[in-house]
Amino acid sequence: MSVAYEKDIVAWANEQAAFIRAGRFDMLDLENIAEEIEDVGKSEQRELESRMAVLIAYLLKWQYQPTHRGVSWELTIKDQRRIVSRRLKQTPSLKASLLDTECIDDAWADATIQATKETGIGRAIFPKSCPWTMEQVLGDEFFPE
Repeated sequence: MSVAYEKDIVAWANEQAAFIRAGRFDMLDLENIAEEIEDVGKSEQRELESRMAVLIAYLLKWQYQPTHRGVSWELTIKDQRRIVSRRLKQTPSLKASLLDTECIDDAWADATIQATKETGIGRAIFPKSCPWTMEQVLGDEFFPE
């Protein structure tokens, strides 16, 4: 008897893996397997957008609160760049996201919300869209003035 996908996804996943290893392809829940594979890609995309939002938020803080700049902010910017770079090396297809205006706009919106919460600066003060290229955002030497 098969484990229901909706009841226990971990047990279901283990069962599906066992079916594949045993060559029992007739027992596979193909529709839900396909959905889960697509979700892996979506998860990677969300992770990249989240990292980009944190990075951009700190770049905003760096630019709009120069008197608060410090080693902590610099390290956060460098860490996020390093993590994003690693993700792009491990999953090269994600590079297309950095050219996708919707993805960039989403990261920008999240970044301005985060920067607003952390700085108290009104969101309307920030530009409507990201003023920097992705090369600048990800470049090791770029710190907006």
